[in-house]
Amino acid sequence: MLKKIVLASNNPGKLREFAALFAPLNIEVLPQSSFNIPEAEEPHPTFIENALVKARHAARLSGLPALADDSGLCVAALNGAPGVQSARYDQLFSGEAKSDARNDVRNCARLLEALRDTTDRRAHYYCVLVLLRHADDPQPLIAEGEWHGEILDAPRGDGGFGYDPLFFLPELGQTSAEIPASLKNTLSHRAFAFRQLFDRLYGEAA
Repeated sequence: MLKKIVLASNNPGKLREFAALFAPLNIEVLPQSSFNIPEAEEPHPTFIENALVKARHAARLSGLPALADDSGLCVAALNGAPGVQSARYDQLFSGEAKSDARNDVRNCARLLEALRDTTDRRAHYYCVLVLLRHADDPQPLIAEGEWHGEILDAPRGDGGFGYDPLFFLPELGQTSAEIPASLKNTLSHRAFAFRQLFDRLYGEAA
């Protein structure tokens, strides 16, 4: 059974969420930065292809099982954009270098500009998880999840990361940046995908 995995991401928000999700299983989640692993290129147009690339990259360079998450926000009125470009959405237009300190703010501002005068605010977060037991694993474990909501006209809340301050949950009357992290970890696209991954991982071990 797994005791330690490397997370194929340098995103501190993702690390926090996965560390919390895996903690009850006594599985330690280590960021790839612990092994000085640079971020992999993500050249593909689909979430699943990019997740496989990232997981294989981290597993090969760390020698550990690797988990990759490729996720993003898909907006109905934008034909699914920002999609796989969610973390780099502003860069597509501005050409400015990615700045971890301001990237979320810039991406949210860019999304609001794209949706100006648009009444259809439907959107969903999508997540695909890929777990490789080793770099050449021919049977990766793959799970996916979605989280549906709407895009507000202005950000609300200071929790979460990414587009959370704009992602409104009508059933709760709050954005995903306003709800507690513990609740988000039961409702989100990532939480749903994790439960699916858990079932496959432990079903395999049974």
